Amino acid sequence: MRVLVTGGAGFIGSHIVAALRERGHQPLVLDALLPTAHQEPAVVPDGVELIEGDVRDTATVRDALRGVDAVCHQAAMVGLGKDFGDAPEYVGHNDLGTAVLLAAMAEAGVRNVVLAGSMVVYGEGRYTCPRHGDVRPGPRTPSDLAAGRFEPRCPRCGAELAPGLVGEDAPADPRNVYATTKLAQEHLTAAWARATGGRAVSLRYHNVYGPGMPRDTPYAGVASFFRSSLARGEAPRVFEDGGQRRDFIHVTDVAAANVAALEAGGDREPGALTAYNTGSGDPHTVGEMAAELCAAHGGPAPVVTGEYRLGDVRHITADSQRLRRDLGWRPSVGFAAGMARFAHAGLRGADVPGAAGAADTVPARP
Repeated sequence: MRVLVTGGAGFIGSHIVAALRERGHQPLVLDALLPTAHQEPAVVPDGVELIEGDVRDTATVRDALRGVDAVCHQAAMVGLGKDFGDAPEYVGHNDLGTAVLLAAMAEAGVRNVVLAGSMVVYGEGRYTCPRHGDVRPGPRTPSDLAAGRFEPRCPRCGAELAPGLVGEDAPADPRNVYATTKLAQEHLTAAWARATGGRAVSLRYHNVYGPGMPRDTPYAGVASFFRSSLARGEAPRVFEDGGQRRDFIHVTDVAAANVAALEAGGDREPGALTAYNTGSGDPHTVGEMAAELCAAHGGPAPVVTGEYRLGDVRHITADSQRLRRDLGWRPSVGFAAGMARFAHAGLRGADVPGAAGAADTVPARP
């Protein structure tokens, strides 16, 4: 199968390219090589064609789709960014780019797509009140956050809530610009599937980490921030009280999920998009992740600061059983083992002794 991987020179995309090659497929990379994701020259494996171009450019996308059987759409701006001034860039890269790609796919007759979705579309996770059962707390207020009241309360009685796992049928409630664009990508892809009879999957990634993450950029994930601090000999700064629950999933497992979804394309229902939560199934707090990473690295220990970011959610962990059941996928990298590997893995743009660049960290997942 010839697969166009948009964003295929990036963190997750490059691992997908490697996993596709291992399965005997022929990946083709389309990447804009944005400085926020590529702080050094991009490298793809020998024998893999790299088209440097913007997914928003119709002519470039049309050329890239020639002879393609399926598309793995990873190209996007990620993270919360710096402030709301980033909104036009997020919408342009994520939503306009997706619309241009899907329109070109409709024209070219490509009918199999796997989208890099995100668990951020849910907003806050699932919560249970001892009195009112399942409830959906609203956004946390600046006054509560400034006072250190980080846990959402029952919107009906104010009681403490117990966090739980979110299923794919939970209502979407994006809490920031990035989350909103990821939900819009899903809606666009579902509309494409209905209009063309195409088959589409959105893999709603949890907190992906692993070798080759970009460092020192406002668009990186929390694992990258902590790892960058350790590389500089500094203590990672943990926001809030460190009790935020997340599901940290290794990038090689995410790559394997993409390959499984692409290979199952012919078995999926035509004319529809299927969403799959893509997590390890082993939630941990941000504080636990920082402590595990620091211990594996050899210190210094993390510092809990009480700082916060508006738009962050408190707890978001999801049930990934549907992905396991439908596609036979299983994560292979456990939390402790993954953090031990990541503690000394190279980051993109790293300039510390022993740190590897993209060419070293991606042999031959994204």
